[in-house]
Amino acid sequence: MTDLDTLSVNTIRGLCMDAIQQANSGHPGTPMGMAPVAYTLWQRFLRFDPADPIWPNRDRFVLSEGHASALLWSLLHLTGVRAVDPDYEVLGRPAVTLDDLKSFRQLDSRCPGHPEYRWTSGVETTTGPLGQGVATSVGMAIAGQWLAARFNRDDFTLFDFDVYALAGDGCMMEGISAEAASMAGHLQLSNLCWIYDSNRVTIEGHTDITFTEDVAARFLAYGWNVTTVTDANDLDQIGRAFRTFQAETGRPTLVLVHSHIGYGSPVEDSPKAHGAPFGPEGVRATKRVLGIPLDEDFHIPDSVPGWFAQGIGARGAELRTGWAKTFDAYRSAYPDVAEELERIQRRELPDGWDTALPTFPADPLGLATRDSSGQVLSAVAEAVPWILGGSADLAPSTKTRLTFGGAGDFQPDDRSGRNLHLGVREHGAAAVANGMALTKLRPYWSGFLIFSDYAKAAIRLSALMEIPTVHIFTHDSIGVGEDGPTHQPVEQLAGLRATPGLLVFRPADANEVVETWRVVTALRREPAALILSRQALPTFDRSRLGAASGVARGAYVLADVPSGEPKVILLATGSEVSLALAAHDELTAEGIASRVVSMPCWELFDRQPQEYRDQVLPPAVTARVAVEQASTLGWDRYVGAGGGILGMHTFGASAPLKQLLTKFGFTPERVSQVARELVRVEEAMT
Repeated sequence: MTDLDTLSVNTIRGLCMDAIQQANSGHPGTPMGMAPVAYTLWQRFLRFDPADPIWPNRDRFVLSEGHASALLWSLLHLTGVRAVDPDYEVLGRPAVTLDDLKSFRQLDSRCPGHPEYRWTSGVETTTGPLGQGVATSVGMAIAGQWLAARFNRDDFTLFDFDVYALAGDGCMMEGISAEAASMAGHLQLSNLCWIYDSNRVTIEGHTDITFTEDVAARFLAYGWNVTTVTDANDLDQIGRAFRTFQAETGRPTLVLVHSHIGYGSPVEDSPKAHGAPFGPEGVRATKRVLGIPLDEDFHIPDSVPGWFAQGIGARGAELRTGWAKTFDAYRSAYPDVAEELERIQRRELPDGWDTALPTFPADPLGLATRDSSGQVLSAVAEAVPWILGGSADLAPSTKTRLTFGGAGDFQPDDRSGRNLHLGVREHGAAAVANGMALTKLRPYWSGFLIFSDYAKAAIRLSALMEIPTVHIFTHDSIGVGEDGPTHQPVEQLAGLRATPGLLVFRPADANEVVETWRVVTALRREPAALILSRQALPTFDRSRLGAASGVARGAYVLADVPSGEPKVILLATGSEVSLALAAHDELTAEGIASRVVSMPCWELFDRQPQEYRDQVLPPAVTARVAVEQASTLGWDRYVGAGGGILGMHTFGASAPLKQLLTKFGFTPERVSQVARELVRVEEAMT
C-alpha cells in the first residue's frame, strides 16, 4: 500500500464525512469502512472508462447497500466520470461536481440520498431497498453471458465484462438476495462477484441480536466460490480476493470482507456510525486520526485526481479504445450482427419487426388472452432477437415459453438460449429482468397476477428507473375459480395502476393483445405490465366493432349507437368487455342507446388530448357504468360521482367460474340493470 493509496482512501473517507455532515443526513459508517475495498476495485481492477461510462463492455459496479451512496459519489467525482444525456451521448461536464457533493441529499443535486439510475452517470441501477442491487446484478451477469454467446466470434471477443455488487448485512438478510444467489449459483455465473461488507451492524444494533447464520457456508451451499478478506484495510489482501474471482471460471464469487463500520471514527462499530452523521467534533476527531486537514472541508489533495487518472482512467481508456477498434473490425467482418448490436445499444427495433404479428379472426369461443399473448410473444421475439425471458416456474400456465426454432434454454451449458427458467422466485425474477433491461436487452418475466405482490418492489424500481421491463401476469381475476381467494387477485390491479410510469394493459381479446404487444415492444423508457386471462374470451368481430388499434390510445369506442349521443356508457377492461357488449345488446334491444368503451390502458388514455378523451367519454353523458373483476378503486375518475361501478369489494371465493360470476354480479343482466337505473335517474333530473 503506497502513500498515494493511503491518501486516496482517506480522501474518499473525508469527502464522505463532509458531505454527510453538511447535509446533516446520511450513513457515514459504511463509506468509511469500505473505502479501501471500493478504492482497490476501482483503481486496480474495474474495467471502466470514466470518459465513456456507458461503453458496452465495461464492468458494472452496483452499490447494493445504497445508503452508502456518499462512497459512490466520491468515487465518481475523484475519477472524473463524465455525464451522459438521455440520448446516450457523453457530455463534457462531470457526472458529479464538487458542488454536487456539497449539496448531497439536497434538491436537484446529482448526489441524492441513494443511487438513482438515469439521474447520475456512473450509476448502473437504482438501489436503496436492500437486496435489490445484488438481485439486479444477477440479471446483468446473465445479460453479459448471453451477449457473449450471441456476438462473440472465434476471432473477436466483444463481451467479457464482469459484474460487481457491494452488499451489506441488510442485503444478506433480505429474502430477495437468497432467491438471486440461488439462481446465480445454479446458472454458474462466473462473471458475477458480490462483495459482502460484513460489519455486523444494522440500525437496531449489532447483528448478534438478529443474524447469526454462517453466510459463507450458505453461499457454498448455493454453489458459489467464497473467499474471505479478514482486514478491510489490507489492499493486498483485497487485491488477492479480486484476482481469485477473476480466475474462477465455473461459479459466482462471494468476497466476504470483515470490516469496521465507521473506521477511524469515535463511534466505530456502533449503530450511530451506521445511520447518523458523526457531528462536527466527531468529524474533526476522525480527520485527526486519518491525517486529513482540519481547517478545510471537502479537501482533495492535488495528487489524488491525477493518481486516479493514472489508474482507472488510463486503464479504462485503453480498454475502451481497444474495444472500439475491435468493434470496427467486427463491423467489417460481420455487418449484420454488428448492426443488431448497435440497435440494442440505442434501444431501436429491427426494420419491419411487426410485420409478422398475427391477426385473429372473429370467434365467439375465442381463446384466453394468455394463449394469444404467447403466440404474439413468440412472433415478436423471433423478429427481435434480443427479447428473452421466462417465468417464475409457471411458463406452461403463463404461456411465455418461446416456441420458435432455435429459441433454446439459457442454462450453464448453453448461454445462447432465450428461455430463462427463473424458478419459484417472483421477487428475484423481476429484479433479474430489470438487470437485463439495464444492459439494454428486452426482457420479460411472468407469473400469476396475485403474486405480483411478491415482486412489487422490483416492479416499482423498473418504473422509477424508466427501463422497458415487461411484467406479464396471467390468472387476472376471480375467473381462476376453484383456486379460491388466495389465488384470486382483487387489489393488485389498483396497486399496479398506482405506480407512476408503469403502463398497465388488460386486453379484452386476442386482437387487443396483438396491439398491446405492438405498443409494448416499441417502448424505450417505460415498463409495462400485461394482465391476461386464464379463461377463453371471445375474439370480437371487428367488421362491426371498433378497431383494436385503439389500444394505442388507451381506450376507444368499441360499440356505439348508430347515430347521435348515447344515453349510457359502459366501460370495461379485459374479460368484462365481452360482458359489457352483451349488456349493450340487451339495452339496444330495449331501445336504450348505449356505448361500450374498452379501456385496456388507463395510463395511455390519460395522456391523450382532452378532445379525444371527450370524444370517447362525452362530458354530457353522465350515466356511466364501469365493470371490472377487481377493486373499484380509481374507476370513479371515469364514471363520475353519479356513475355505477361493478367490481369487487371483498376477496373472492372457491367455486366454479359461472357460480362466481353470478355470486358477485358479473352478468349481462346485472350490468343492464345498473345502466337502466342510471338512465332513469338521468331522465328524471332532466
